[in-house]
Amino acid sequence: MPHSTPLITTIVGGLVLAFLLGTLANRLRISPLVGYLLAGVLAGPFTPGFVADTSLAPELAEIGVILLMFGVGLHFSLKDLMAVKNIAIPGAIAQIAVATLLGMGLSWFMGWTLVTGLVFGLCLSTASTVVLLRALEERQLIDSQRGQIAIGWLIVEDLAMVLTLVLLPAVGGIMGDGNARIGDLLIELSLTLGKVVAFIALMIVGGRRVVPWILARSASTGSRELFTLAVLALALGIAYGAVAIFGVSFALGAFFAGMVLNESELSHRAAHDTLPLRDAFAVLFFVSVGMLFDPTILIREPLAVVATLAIIVLGKSVAAFVLVRMFGHSKRTALTISASLAQIGEFAFILAGLGITLGMMSEHGRNLVLAGAILSIMLNPLVFALLERYLESSETMEEQIMEEVEEEEKQIPVDLCNHALLVGYGRVGSLLGAKLNDVGIPLVVIENSRTRVEALREQGIHAVLGNAANHEVMDLARLDCARWLLLTIPNGYEAGEIVASAREKRTDIEIIARAHYDDEVAYISERGANQVIMGEREIANSMLNLLHVERVLEEEPRECPI
Repeated sequence: MPHSTPLITTIVGGLVLAFLLGTLANRLRISPLVGYLLAGVLAGPFTPGFVADTSLAPELAEIGVILLMFGVGLHFSLKDLMAVKNIAIPGAIAQIAVATLLGMGLSWFMGWTLVTGLVFGLCLSTASTVVLLRALEERQLIDSQRGQIAIGWLIVEDLAMVLTLVLLPAVGGIMGDGNARIGDLLIELSLTLGKVVAFIALMIVGGRRVVPWILARSASTGSRELFTLAVLALALGIAYGAVAIFGVSFALGAFFAGMVLNESELSHRAAHDTLPLRDAFAVLFFVSVGMLFDPTILIREPLAVVATLAIIVLGKSVAAFVLVRMFGHSKRTALTISASLAQIGEFAFILAGLGITLGMMSEHGRNLVLAGAILSIMLNPLVFALLERYLESSETMEEQIMEEVEEEEKQIPVDLCNHALLVGYGRVGSLLGAKLNDVGIPLVVIENSRTRVEALREQGIHAVLGNAANHEVMDLARLDCARWLLLTIPNGYEAGEIVASAREKRTDIEIIARAHYDDEVAYISERGANQVIMGEREIANSMLNLLHVERVLEEEPRECPI
């Protein structure tokens, strides 16, 4: 099909098909990700009908990866990264080694060369950034210890793949015809490591000052468009510069760009403003993966596909589980990380493509990698659902509470009563919390961001880490003797569930919540809130009060000059 406007056609076709099939998947009670992947298969060159531009789709998907990793960096401090280095570094390296050896074993069985087996095994060893982060976000695990270990593990895998992409030509020469020397390999390795270290040092030392300053100047203009543009320019510009100048990945560059902005008070606004774009381009990532998939390989090579999928879903997961348990973490943490890593994604496609270019991999091998990627991404939501069902059925309530305490931190119940229980400490919550402190009202904050909880505790404010929908978290915050429950989280429907749960325990507590839309107001009110504040309505009322309408109406009307 000819494309007069290939970019527009690819974006429109991909998003429309993703919306239709994602909605259908949601109706069938399966993950929308499956719908997005199937949309890519329909838009790809291997199925009849509409065919999107296969050269543009991966680049659009890369923008999604950049924005997603930038958003993760906004919620992930350097201290969080260093806190998990002892498990993330050795764990990721060992897991890559295990998966690579398993892939090489399968390739030997299929009669491939050692070099082809090495590339094939490396393709199966690293998880997809987008899939892992989506899974953690859906389960509100980004700020948990499990989430931080998984993200740290992912960062180490990204660094390992950056080194692999640089060293692969030299390794191929040594293992193939011997034209490359070990000394050349060591020089390449040293140069690459030096560039990575230089980039990270530049971002931590210089980026911490420059990036927040640029955003602060953009915000001071009062233009929402300029601020959003500044956020996108920094995220995309730094990611591109990381690749062009230092040779690291787009994802790694964007992650550190977000991380240096983490300490700025504008980080929450930056995350909020880029959320719609992140979601849209993340969908295009899944569509682009689906476009690469040739469904006929399932008929031509069923056993090879099953074996490849087994290495990705079972081999990697078992290796990760054993490694996490060896480091003394709980079974729940080990299983969560195992499920997070039971798929492959963007680096697998890049490595496979480079392997073909260098003559180190066949089209047959790339087709198996693509089949393994798309099937493992489709199965990943199911893996998480089975994991959650298993944990619910196999653990007693006491064991679950102990697991949560072990993997998060030991949280002691707040020794306070007649206090205001504030859920959420974002822009609205922080303003309200400051006012309550000023008038001397005792305050307990519930937050699912570890960074914010630690900052609150440093200020002497009682804070509980976790989700307010969790009964144990509410017990730690002493809902049983609180005077007010104040919900400032932006999701009205989530607030409604928290209100219903709290009202069931405390019929006498006064509950005030925040909402954005009329339907959210009704939803929260029906579940037991005493009052629901809608920002737009309150602004209108305040402006009307400032007009002193009653006094104006009592005055005699002024004559209009002719």
